[in-house]
Amino acid sequence: MIRVVEMTRSLVLVTMASLVVGCAGVGVAPPPEPEAGEREEYVVGIPDVLSIVVWRNEELSVTLPVRRDGKISVPLVDDVQAEGLTPHELKEVLTEALAEYVTAPDVTVIVQQTNSHVVTVVGGVLRSGQLPLTREMRVLEAIATMGGFSAWAKKDRIKVMRKVEGKTVEYGFNYGAYAAGKAPDSNLLLMPGDTVVVPD
Repeated sequence: MIRVVEMTRSLVLVTMASLVVGCAGVGVAPPPEPEAGEREEYVVGIPDVLSIVVWRNEELSVTLPVRRDGKISVPLVDDVQAEGLTPHELKEVLTEALAEYVTAPDVTVIVQQTNSHVVTVVGGVLRSGQLPLTREMRVLEAIATMGGFSAWAKKDRIKVMRKVEGKTVEYGFNYGAYAAGKAPDSNLLLMPGDTVVVPD
């Protein structure tokens, strides 16, 4: 009887531990990848560099970075919130603001440098640091760009940490399993703000 109770208690503890791990979002299944043409619009961030062009008004056209407060300073309209807006949304805001001074302003917003969209790679790689996401990049490519694995890297315990709805979610990546074709979907498409951790 005592043995049955102990076994039951052990089973309950294991179940509770599993639930805790599940709630923490550790090692969850890879998220579905967006279809071509269905990707989210680019959102301006700090410290992107923007080119604001007002057609036939060169004196109002400027190239400038998004400041630490998320704003840009544009002639005539002064400070304008840029962080968190898409280029199209920012164009509409500037068009409306400039309409008080210019007849039918034709504004174009160009993101010249996407400095806010970066991923971080740390741990058992030859060079830790940040990488700009100027194009699509996956876990293995990010690691290769940082010089590849170090001699002590634990390649089977790589984690991709991502903020999802205010919580940190961890996706696992086992290089050996991926290289052997056993986990073809684990080489995640990285998102801005992701951190790739290679234990060593």
